[in-house]
Amino acid sequence: MKKFIAAIALAAMALIAPAAASAQFNIKKGLDSAVKGAKALALTDEQMAAYVKEYIDWMDTHNEVCAEDHPYTQRLRKLTEGLESVEGIPLNFKVYWVVDVNAFACADGSVRVFAALMDQMSDDELLGVIGHEIGHVAHKDSKKAFKTALLTSALKDAVASTSNTAAALSDSQLGSLSEALVNSTYSQKQEKAADDYGYEFLKSHGKNPWAMALSFEKLKALQGDSKNSKLNQLFSSHPDLDARIKRMSERATKEGFTRPE
Repeated sequence: MKKFIAAIALAAMALIAPAAASAQFNIKKGLDSAVKGAKALALTDEQMAAYVKEYIDWMDTHNEVCAEDHPYTQRLRKLTEGLESVEGIPLNFKVYWVVDVNAFACADGSVRVFAALMDQMSDDELLGVIGHEIGHVAHKDSKKAFKTALLTSALKDAVASTSNTAAALSDSQLGSLSEALVNSTYSQKQEKAADDYGYEFLKSHGKNPWAMALSFEKLKALQGDSKNSKLNQLFSSHPDLDARIKRMSERATKEGFTRPE
């Protein structure tokens, strides 16, 4: 597998690979210091949709996507069979052939799962991760974060068009957008709501929701003891894994579900 070339967009699950240099994100450095937050610029839904499509197309181009007949794609297709939309937003799923352990969802319903994550998770655990990501789409977290990243001062000149047509972004701007998305982390409230969505998502598919806690336990093992891991850097403001494990396991126990062996 290859390294993930572009910076991860909205990595809500706080997933990374074991601490090997070749497995970390190659995030574009030197983002303009003016990137401080969203500006009061008008942006139509049509422009937003165009920018999201441009971005996800760029991501799919710069990261190797597993072919339709690849075992990883077939496994993902089987897991997501029947998942066509959420809150009126069409869903689409692809696997990135990369060594980083991660997954993300974009505002247009594009869900991207990394092959190394699939290696680490059981089917139920992986479905919980996917449910969490879909939760961010359903709650419009992905859309809000993407818009905030677009309207940072580093990109405002590109998006502050008076016309209804979105201005095309350069590779450099798309790279800056990737990094801005990394920096625009979800709130603890949003993460907890997405965890709950993933939990209910598992139940609605006839799965044991203990899989949410188990997936976090695996991430905790990957995190290790390093205080300087990418996991801690990217998600220092989010609920820590211990708290998320405790919350999901207590809920599953209270509702009468048995922890799988």
